[in-house]
Amino acid sequence: MPIAVALILLVVGSLVFHFLSPWTFTPLTSNWSQIDDTMDLTFVVCGIVFVLVNLFMAYCVIKYRAKEGSRATYDPENKKLETILTIVTTIGVAAMLTPGLFVWSEFVNVPDDAHEIEAIGQQWHWTYRLPGEDGQFGNVDPRHITHENPFGMDPSDPLGSDD
Repeated sequence: MPIAVALILLVVGSLVFHFLSPWTFTPLTSNWSQIDDTMDLTFVVCGIVFVLVNLFMAYCVIKYRAKEGSRATYDPENKKLETILTIVTTIGVAAMLTPGLFVWSEFVNVPDDAHEIEAIGQQWHWTYRLPGEDGQFGNVDPRHITHENPFGMDPSDPLGSDD
């Protein structure tokens, strides 16, 4: 019973803190309000799930507490329950990701005048490669990677001679 009370107090305390808290999210920027709205939606959905799961746990602790004359059964596997929980979780995660993907696609657009580059990140060092005057990258092959040739550019490829 103390665990159930603690769970209920956790939910009530969290809700009171949230609604009476002076802290709020700072908007990212004026032109990214869709991302802020998506973050708010995610926060609200996670808050609702938090409240429901904790109240359900408190309910289970109260309903299935130890009673005189009742004996608990050990049932470690329940394929039907596991399947239902897996499906519900999958749908929930997909539903949480979908709005964010739509909003993100609004902001991730390659400009028409963008230049393609290749970059290799190494510890304490970055190496970049730009296409030459022909606008094409030469072939690379891991067998050609050396300290002086980190991209593994094929020395026999004429397209790579100006990279």
